[in-house]
Amino acid sequence: MKAYIFPGQGSQRVGMGTELLNFSDHSAEYLDIAKNILGFDISKVMVDGTAAELKQTSITQPAVFTYSVIKARITRDFKPELIAGHSLGELSALAAVRAITFADGLRIVKARAAAMQKACDAQDSTMAAVLGLDNEIIEVICKSITDEIVVPANYNCPGQLVISGTRKGVSMAKELLLEAGARTVLELKVNGAFHSPVMEPAKEELKTAILATKFRKPQAVVYQNVNARPTTDPDEIQENLIAQLTAPVLWMQTIENMIMDGAKQFTEVGGRPTLTNMVKKIDSRVTPVLM
Repeated sequence: MKAYIFPGQGSQRVGMGTELLNFSDHSAEYLDIAKNILGFDISKVMVDGTAAELKQTSITQPAVFTYSVIKARITRDFKPELIAGHSLGELSALAAVRAITFADGLRIVKARAAAMQKACDAQDSTMAAVLGLDNEIIEVICKSITDEIVVPANYNCPGQLVISGTRKGVSMAKELLLEAGARTVLELKVNGAFHSPVMEPAKEELKTAILATKFRKPQAVVYQNVNARPTTDPDEIQENLIAQLTAPVLWMQTIENMIMDGAKQFTEVGGRPTLTNMVKKIDSRVTPVLM
């Protein structure tokens, strides 16, 4: 079975807009829609923007969403049977299989980015990738820190789990994780604690945008971050999307379930092989490729 996967924040790259415009004449039509919704010309940033500009949450999220959805929509052989997206990528996946329209998806992304930025500004927080330590040990250490926020946020692949929380909480966890035998604990270049209780204020704002959006039955089976289980139910998809912002991304479990359900080849719809490399580590028997 054909599976397609969509990356989230961090998969952006300089010049991603040029590639889109060279890929198809139809790209410009989508970019015009994006300009009207966002209130600024996202194509200019995607074509000429610097790495620093592309790292701003208000730019990154719509840029990654726009890139992935356009690429999926205008690729003739895009015919997924199973589909999933990592964090923000879940919205890209849903738009790609027409559970939501491109325009509605971008409106949610705009609201999501703004709400997350506001939550980030309100509390000094961060994320860090923990390499070379069992998930169970990381979970126990996070739970042992009770006076600060720090939780498992992204279960990416064997030997890689991202934690998220207040800057002090992540720093405290880092010391304990290294003492417990972690190979390294690398702070990520993000401006907040995504998929943690720090995002609770943003969740309420995002909920409003999601509930105002019409969801339809997707054209492929969707595996969602919060439970790693398949669904085509629009109401369930909507509820899981609301919960996603403060819940951990069960990416490794998602890929394992997709493989168990028959996925043989994974195609990443993104600008760099972010998820492709994770899939290789999760199960070396499947074939991941970059679109």
